[in-house]
Amino acid sequence: MTITLEHHTPQAFVDPYAADPAKTARPPAAAGQDMDHLLPPPNPSERLSTLIAPRDRHRLALHAALTAAGIPPRPEDRDAIDQLSTLPSGINTTLQRWLSHTASH
Repeated sequence: MTITLEHHTPQAFVDPYAADPAKTARPPAAAGQDMDHLLPPPNPSERLSTLIAPRDRHRLALHAALTAAGIPPRPEDRDAIDQLSTLPSGINTTLQRWLSHTASH
């Protein structure tokens, strides 16, 4: 039995997810311009005037303090952080101070 394979002309592989370097290249930086920021700085006059509830503010502050202390919160820590966030502001401030002291030493 003989198998005959037809020879086709080679086709270029096209990656639909490949980035076009011409479209993704940054323009050259002007003299003295810092290219670290992709977005312009926020305009304070365009900020939303909504207040964050104290519990949410405490929760965010505790997340930040834990992360800064080198203890990034895990998903299973969420209940503990939520419970600590319900404590009065003075206690929350003390917790953050303790964590910042731990981070600095």
